[in-house]
Amino acid sequence: MSHSRANTTRYLLGTLLTFTALNAFAGGLYGMAGAEGVPVEWLKGTPFDDYFVPSLILFAIVGGTSLLGAAAVFTNAEAARRAALGAGATLMIWIAVQVTMIGYVSWLQPAVAMTAVVITWLAGKLEGD
Repeated sequence: MSHSRANTTRYLLGTLLTFTALNAFAGGLYGMAGAEGVPVEWLKGTPFDDYFVPSLILFAIVGGTSLLGAAAVFTNAEAARRAALGAGATLMIWIAVQVTMIGYVSWLQPAVAMTAVVITWLAGKLEGD
């Protein structure tokens, strides 16, 4: 891949990971604060009585891996490819578990799944580890 194309891939991937991290942090905070307006009935049949624990996972694990991936990509770290692939896999697992537990309830679910696919695809194009 040419140097210019590699830089474009790195920039797009880092930006997408940053956007994902910010959304996970915002969604996690919203959920830990009570998720006003989100029906608690969606959690029926899951191990959760409210949105605090799932939101904490969203914030810490999904947001954290996305932020680490973005930092690795933007700093051209040796482990950038691995970090970005890990963030993409984490996002895909998150949304797969969510849909399995509560079903399809929002257009955001397929959007998140597609984001995970794009992150993983772009990460696979990075050179290195």
